[in-house]
Amino acid sequence: MKIKTLMLGAAAAFAMAPAAMAERGSDGHVNIIYWQAPSILNPYLSSGTKDVESASLTVEPLARYDETGKMVPFLAADIPTVSNGGVSEDLTSITWTIADGMMWSDGTKVTSADVVFTGEYCMHPEGGCAQAAFFDGVENIEALDEMTVKVTFNQPKPNPYGPFVGGQSPIIQKAQFENCMGAKAPECTAENFGPIGTGPFVVTDFRTNDVIQYEANPNYRDPAKPAFATVTFKGGGDATGAGRAVLETGEFDYAWNLQLAPDVIAKMEEGGKGKAIAGFGPLVERLEMNMTNPSSDLPEGERATVAHPHPFLSDMNVRKALSMAIDRELLVEIGYGKAGKVTCDLVPSPDNYSAKNDYCMTQDIAGANALLDEAGWVKGADGIRAKDGVKISILYQTSTNAVRQDFQALIKQWWSEIGVETELRNLSASVFFGGDPGSPDTFQKFYADVEMYANTFNGTDPQQYLAAYRCGAEPKPDSQWQGENINRFCDPAYDALIDELAGTGDIEKRGEIAIKMNNMLTKDSYTIVPLVHRGRVSAHANSLGGVILNVWDSELWNVADWHRVK
Repeated sequence: MKIKTLMLGAAAAFAMAPAAMAERGSDGHVNIIYWQAPSILNPYLSSGTKDVESASLTVEPLARYDETGKMVPFLAADIPTVSNGGVSEDLTSITWTIADGMMWSDGTKVTSADVVFTGEYCMHPEGGCAQAAFFDGVENIEALDEMTVKVTFNQPKPNPYGPFVGGQSPIIQKAQFENCMGAKAPECTAENFGPIGTGPFVVTDFRTNDVIQYEANPNYRDPAKPAFATVTFKGGGDATGAGRAVLETGEFDYAWNLQLAPDVIAKMEEGGKGKAIAGFGPLVERLEMNMTNPSSDLPEGERATVAHPHPFLSDMNVRKALSMAIDRELLVEIGYGKAGKVTCDLVPSPDNYSAKNDYCMTQDIAGANALLDEAGWVKGADGIRAKDGVKISILYQTSTNAVRQDFQALIKQWWSEIGVETELRNLSASVFFGGDPGSPDTFQKFYADVEMYANTFNGTDPQQYLAAYRCGAEPKPDSQWQGENINRFCDPAYDALIDELAGTGDIEKRGEIAIKMNNMLTKDSYTIVPLVHRGRVSAHANSLGGVILNVWDSELWNVADWHRVK
């Protein structure tokens, strides 16, 4: 299907633009390729990344997250907080003020009525809104005046930045969509394929599941932007083809999400047309240390339960030595290339929540040996360390994956250099992550001493993620081996911080608490041993400037700043 959407008055407005706008469109045309093709340009009717990101050139939220995960205003004048009065002391409401001069691409003013309408549109019980979770707990949205909106929640919300924040929850124009409420929403083809927006570009042509054409928004708030007059957004194909189109042939300027091996991307870069770039969210490959005894000598209902502490991993000196022996830089090099960075933190980003620890950056085999010597773990005739008749003999498990098996082999070698015996086990991912309470091989049951995997959290706030390590939240027989506290960590002081975080609304204070929690799990206890901060890779032409890869929001979040390098 082909839908042509021309914004009323756009050509006239562009022709009458003042001299200050002379630079807008001066860099001509830019080509973008996503190997997943957009099918709609209304984020409220699709949660697909391809749809949300292609729409983000046109429709915008009150605030976005930048490349560090920090919230920055877009249509809003500033970010509401408890300290500036924008978030109520009891954390039950947030008040947003629209910045002066915000205009729709048709030349009309953005007002609080548009914000209120957007909330009503998504929360309509018959609308099937794909982003309904952003409005969870919203009791009321009201316009206090033409430029001010108050969102009230049905209970305290320490993190009230759900509605109207980020590319998945933009503001849509009331005048365009007011006849598209509820069950009518998916029927409004012209609106859903050509939304009027506030972003740097307007849609001129949309061929669903194929290609979108855009032109510069004549009413964009910065008269010097965007630098490009027109955009072609091509969808379809595969990651390999998209990568080649930027890095080898130069046919396109930007390619999204190149899920390819590091050596494949490096080979493409030899084409000389572009370069790969990496963006990093909170995904961390790490080792989990089992704080309980997984021995098969124990009765089935007591293995890997808090009733039986681990015979040698209960000693923090052992856990610390195991961490010290690892060369994380080499792991990054062989496993992830540009899509990996050394990290010592469980929460390496966003910036506000990151401790930025560096204690694990350098491998220290000699230091690890000295630490174990001092702690009384002595090497026997077989070279394996022991204390009070207990050997440091580790069963180290993970899922079947070429990179993870390479990691296992290297880590086993390093641990042998500090007198630790290691048996490797790899399990099918469908079994390891399957959660079958009858299987002995799930990562939740943790019938091993050490296991390796990666996980992350949605959004930019790690409260729920860090709360997983509460005492009592461990997988156990009476929970059918379900639970988030995989390594059976338990510290009442940590639990107190979970509760403090849940009741704190100030963004900076939330960051301080989360960093304390991160440190308790990592550098203060070595219960979790982070290895690699894993990222996402895209690519852009050498001639395309201004690109800042962002994994917290739309990758195209700052497309207004893109320009042609002369």
